[in-house]
Amino acid sequence: MPSDAPLSYSSKDAVVCRGVGKTWAAGTKRAHEALKDIDLDVKPGEFVVFLGPSGCGKSTLLYLIAGLEDATAGQIWSFRDKVEAPSPQRSLIFQETSLFPWLTVWENVSFGLSIRGASKEERRTVAKEALQRVGLTAAMDKRPDELSGGMRQRVAVARALAMRPQVLLMDEPFAALDVQTRARMQDFLLDVWRDSGASVLFVTHHIDEAVALADRVVVFTSRPGRIKTIVPIDMPRPRNLFSPEAEELRIQLTDLLRDEVDRAFAEQEALASAL
Repeated sequence: MPSDAPLSYSSKDAVVCRGVGKTWAAGTKRAHEALKDIDLDVKPGEFVVFLGPSGCGKSTLLYLIAGLEDATAGQIWSFRDKVEAPSPQRSLIFQETSLFPWLTVWENVSFGLSIRGASKEERRTVAKEALQRVGLTAAMDKRPDELSGGMRQRVAVARALAMRPQVLLMDEPFAALDVQTRARMQDFLLDVWRDSGASVLFVTHHIDEAVALADRVVVFTSRPGRIKTIVPIDMPRPRNLFSPEAEELRIQLTDLLRDEVDRAFAEQEALASAL
C-alpha cells in the first residue's frame, strides 16, 4: 500500500526527499556525516544532474533513492510510495558496468527478468526490444569482452531499461570513457531518455556534461553534502556547448563550486595530516 503523504509534496513526483541525511558508521568512532538536510523534488520525465566536489555525498544520495542504503534522517518517496527497499521502478547504473562476462549480451540485459522467473522466450524478446532502443541488436549474442567500453555502457543502460523503470539513477556512467565517446554517449542517453519517459538523476564531476544534459543542476556543498543551489537550464537540445549561453552557465557553475572544492581539499588535507 502507498505510504501516507505529507502535505509538503506532490504524489505525482518521481522522487521526493525531505530532510534526508546519511551518517556512515553511525554510533561508532568512525562515524562521518555524508549528507544533511536534503530537500529535493524531481518531476516525472525530468533530467536532473548532481554536481559537487568529491566526497560530498552525490553518489550516496543515489543509493538512498535506489533503496540500497537507509537514510539516517528524513524520508524519501517515489510516486507516493515511501522508499524502503530496492524496486524495479528505480534502476541504478554504476560507473563500472558490472556485466557478467560468462553471459551473452541479451542474457545480461534480461538478468533481472530471469530472477523474476520469466521464460527464456520472454527474456529474449524483452532484451531485443531494450537493445534495439540502444542500437545494439546486432550484438545480442556477443559476450561483454567483445564490446568496446561505450558499447558495454549501452548494454548496462539496456539492462536498466528492460525493467521498465520510472526513475533511472546514473552514477558517473561515462567517467571512464574518452572525450569523443563520452560526447556520443551523452547524445545517445538523451535519445533514450526522451523515448523512455523516465526521470533521470545523473551524477557527474564534469561541468560541461551537466550543461549538455540537465534540465536542472543540483549543486552540492562539501561534506556533509547539502544542496547549495539548483540551477535550471532552459536551452533547447541538442545544445551548442560553444554558445554564449553555455559559456555563461559554465562560469556560473564554476563559481558556485570553487569554494566547495577548496573546502573539500582542505578537509582531506586535515584528515591526512591527522593520520
